Amino acid sequence: MTALALVALVSVASTVFAKQLDAHPPQQQHRHWAQICSGNPINKIRGCDRYGCGHFGADRHSGKGKHVGVDVICADGATVYAPFSGQLSGPIRFFHNGNAIDDGVQIRGSGYCVKLVCIHPIRYHGQIQRGQQLGRMLPMQRVYPGIISHIHVENCDHSDPTDLLRPAVPPFPQQQERHWATVCAGNPTNEIRGCDRYGCGYYGAPRRNGKGKHRGVDVICADGATVYAPFSGQLSGPIKFFHNGNAIDDGIQISGSGFCVKLLCIHPIRYSGPISKGQILGKMLPMQRVFPGITSHIHVENCDHSDPTSNLERGKGQRV
Repeated sequence: MTALALVALVSVASTVFAKQLDAHPPQQQHRHWAQICSGNPINKIRGCDRYGCGHFGADRHSGKGKHVGVDVICADGATVYAPFSGQLSGPIRFFHNGNAIDDGVQIRGSGYCVKLVCIHPIRYHGQIQRGQQLGRMLPMQRVYPGIISHIHVENCDHSDPTDLLRPAVPPFPQQQERHWATVCAGNPTNEIRGCDRYGCGYYGAPRRNGKGKHRGVDVICADGATVYAPFSGQLSGPIKFFHNGNAIDDGIQISGSGFCVKLLCIHPIRYSGPISKGQILGKMLPMQRVFPGITSHIHVENCDHSDPTSNLERGKGQRV
């Protein structure tokens, strides 16, 4: 090849590369944002609870408005990370009332601009790198008891950030955690309650004389038995299901490992802090005292009201 031909070839290659760079600028290398909250490696979005739903465009203000962000599940007190590299600015006051979660920060850089609300950042100004610790989740349960605690993630231009939050490849550790551990001592296969004179324990079973549906599953557990954490996560509570102070009106929420679940009719050893999969969580409360003859059980309900049966069935005997 002549020197002239080589120069021409290099020139063509440089032109092609430049065009590709224009079409795919450097920030596209990180088309998917990093994990935002510890315990939620896939940036799972809040489902629906009694306060509303977490997806983009969900109804707000009694149907008069729309949700202009998404709510990424995050346990109170959990560590928060930067989704991309950029410049911090703040504080961002969303509620403007000084409540316990009225704080946040904006990040601009890498071709993006986003506001993260209901967190307390380590600082309000300066540079931050993708994946670097940004701050901590504020105590949302203190303001909205029973809500699925979450970070409000809102693009500055009010566009939908959902696709950016999804990881390009689901992390392998999450797949290891897909199946939950044994929940109750004496029931290594997480056997679900059948039917008795009070009703049935499977997901979707009729409730309230056929006017409602069971939004959880009932895992058989003898009164007083030891209860274990089905997965690793952050505790929050107490969760009061009956709101009448009876002998089984207690419970706890666990958020982490990509899951969020409420375990009811148990007394936990504590209502906050981290817990590991298979660790002692508490004890089963005396259900026979309230419902004589019932199959005593733990009510297990996903925070987004989805069916937890497959997670429980395939966790047979797993105690970590």
